[in-house]
Amino acid sequence: MLPEIAAELRLLGHGVVTFIDEISTTQDENLQTIVDFHNSQTRNLDVSLHFNAYVPTAGGRGTEVLYLTQQSLAERIASAISESGGLINRGAHKRSDLYWLNGTTEPAVLVEVCFVDAAADVEAYQARFDPICLALASALVDLDVNVAEGSERLWASGKVSWFGGPEDMGVSPSEGLAFLYDVDDKPHLFLKSQPAGTTGLARRLDPKTSYIAMRWDYDQFPKDRLGGDEVAMVRSPKTGKQFIAHPADWGPHTDTGRVADISPGLMESLGISTDDEIEVIYPHRKHKA
Repeated sequence: MLPEIAAELRLLGHGVVTFIDEISTTQDENLQTIVDFHNSQTRNLDVSLHFNAYVPTAGGRGTEVLYLTQQSLAERIASAISESGGLINRGAHKRSDLYWLNGTTEPAVLVEVCFVDAAADVEAYQARFDPICLALASALVDLDVNVAEGSERLWASGKVSWFGGPEDMGVSPSEGLAFLYDVDDKPHLFLKSQPAGTTGLARRLDPKTSYIAMRWDYDQFPKDRLGGDEVAMVRSPKTGKQFIAHPADWGPHTDTGRVADISPGLMESLGISTDDEIEVIYPHRKHKA
């Protein structure tokens, strides 16, 4: 989980230093090592990621965040993890007896993501891993992002295929795009010249670039917004690779059973093939009104 959250924070424009103690042999030594490491860094915030345990149960026990001085941040993180993961929100708890919170010299929180001995927690964590990571990262930088169902951010997963470019015979030579009407709308997505025998923008897309088509809800994401600067994050659970992609069209048809079509170049970069699974989050950068 730590690498994924760090990657999200970096993509959101924040510097991150991660640390995993692999040398300590006692609990006291471990606590001293991690506190000393964090205090040796130039930073604004210290975060410790933990998983709780109590007594094995088939039910759920939820998420909680411990703090000494950062109550509002702790509450925000707990809420974000709970909403994105479908976990019980145990809330924020002030603790003045923890070496980590007492020893770090910058603001700090200790995140107890869920209970590893609560079956319902483990199931939710595994099923909603990526939304949880994104929500936690967003809460840390106060992006006010909620990736729960029905939120202002789209999270989707499912099978994928490719589209666009001179070799896409699934579109007619004259077929256009749903909300890009001219090459100048997003010139970086198009070939410099129109492929021979074609007139439409769909066949002029540069297959080496990174673009995506989804069944966008235009009430939630208007066409002018999709045609703007915001990007989606596309991740392959199979390879663990993720890249940004520019919205370029509406699709695929529901009959295909696929959640998105992406460029051949993006598919190659992700290391996947048609009908492999992907995860999509849009917008990957917060929309500015």
